[in-house]
Amino acid sequence: MRPLSICVLGGTGFVGSHVVSRLVRDGHRVRVLTRHRARHRALLVLPGLELRDADVHDAAMLPDALRGHDVVINLVGILNEGGSARFRRVHAELTRTVVGACKSAGVPRLLQMSALQAAEDAPSEYLRSKGLAERLLREEAGALAWTIFRPSVIFGPGDGFTNKFADLLRLFPVLPIARAQTRFAPVYVGDVVEAMVRTIPDRAAHGASYELCGAEVLTLKELVRYVAGVLERRRLVVSLPGPAGWLQALLLGFVPGKPLTLDNFRSLKLDSVCRDNGLARLGIEAASLRAVVPAYLGAAGRAAQLDAFRRATAGRAAGA
Repeated sequence: MRPLSICVLGGTGFVGSHVVSRLVRDGHRVRVLTRHRARHRALLVLPGLELRDADVHDAAMLPDALRGHDVVINLVGILNEGGSARFRRVHAELTRTVVGACKSAGVPRLLQMSALQAAEDAPSEYLRSKGLAERLLREEAGALAWTIFRPSVIFGPGDGFTNKFADLLRLFPVLPIARAQTRFAPVYVGDVVEAMVRTIPDRAAHGASYELCGAEVLTLKELVRYVAGVLERRRLVVSLPGPAGWLQALLLGFVPGKPLTLDNFRSLKLDSVCRDNGLARLGIEAASLRAVVPAYLGAAGRAAQLDAFRRATAGRAAGA
């Protein structure tokens, strides 16, 4: 694939940082739009990456920020609401703004991150807003060539899933879990990135949606127990009955960081398992959770991170 000019919205997040690193490595010119440029200066070490101050919700500004690009990738999303960050605004209204800006700026290609089980009649506002965003994209894209990605929960270094449970398991000897029997097919962030990269030049991917799932299907309880095993912590993981799980979600929604909210609880009514293997359609063999997670959560992974930190701090001290 020839080098392209690619603009990434949401490029400073967990998935976004992996996406932009891969695009730069493949030789593309990458622009990342962010409202907090100073917070993400670390991305500037990537050669050819431009970090531009911009409010992606500003419909008047966005066409200018996108003009001249071959591809736009929209990764903007939230798991919980807070302040002005509302599901419909961030997922659906922004999608409409991005589609309009792409058409106005003459951008021919758009990749859109959605979620498995996204639907306008889904039980949670998170999934409903994602479903609405998909419909708006299909209805309003016109000649814009779009592709939608619908992953299960995404894992990998720096994720907010396995790392969140790891933090809780380090703190508490007993961990009560709401909706413990909900099933997931966790997908490796590297596979998600690979799927996106492969579809950029693929005309067969125009107007297509890809469900992205990993190699294993596990219940939430099994996942938490697996993380405890990787950490080598003996922990009691307790399944909460429905009303107790609802109460847990209600209370944790007021805790800083919102480890669980009522909307999350409603999302957990549905299994996050693929009906169609999008990775296989793209010729990608899904990485195993059990092969990847120990590399960053296990003892060897923690030792490597500590060694990298020591070397970095030693280098700064020597430079001083």
